[in-house]
Amino acid sequence: MLPEGVQSSGSTREEPIIAEGARLRRPGGPYPGPLLYGIDYMIATSKKQLTKIQQQKANLRNSLWPNLDESWLWGYKQADGWLNIPRAMPLLLQIMDRLSNGKPISTTYLDLWCRTYNDSFVVANKHREMAFFSGFTGERAEHTWASRIRILANLNFIDLKEGSNGAISYILLWNPYRVIKHHSQQGRVDNRSYNALLDRMIEIGASDLEEPSPSVEASPQAFDTAAAGPALA
Repeated sequence: MLPEGVQSSGSTREEPIIAEGARLRRPGGPYPGPLLYGIDYMIATSKKQLTKIQQQKANLRNSLWPNLDESWLWGYKQADGWLNIPRAMPLLLQIMDRLSNGKPISTTYLDLWCRTYNDSFVVANKHREMAFFSGFTGERAEHTWASRIRILANLNFIDLKEGSNGAISYILLWNPYRVIKHHSQQGRVDNRSYNALLDRMIEIGASDLEEPSPSVEASPQAFDTAAAGPALA
């Protein structure tokens, strides 16, 4: 029996024709085997379920605030100046602060994230401003901010390159999920927080900790120009 939205082609092989929103594909090439609709069908179904949840939440909100003026709400579809952020970020930031030995780094990290363009890269050419946005003021603001940046680097959440603005000129942000997993494996993250993070990742469908499958065959050139990650210790 075919899933909802999948029709029979009329042939004796009962090859399914996927409804709009899902893609037809075969394993190993264009036509070597039977059509597979499982993964793509699941993606289409997931989007459909998400739309249903969004509508249910909208109905609930409208019933609680029947005279709501939506112009007072922030909406990414109507606004500029926004970027993507992990739904688990609040917990990720808490874990970072617990790793930093009493010197909170979460506001500094969050400011860095908000200065990216979804590319995990920051040109650090406004140290005083970045210090202020991170919550540091006064004569030692930049010094304190720089010390927090170094802690983030020592914990392998970021990588630094020098340039015209000194030792902190360019900043690369590593995937915080993977860095925290490493710290957990080294016994530096309490079980309660890490288990809560794993639970939240399952809830939101985050797959950052899954081992990536190789997309291309290894070659001598690939070993010479191997992708670099953080020097975890």
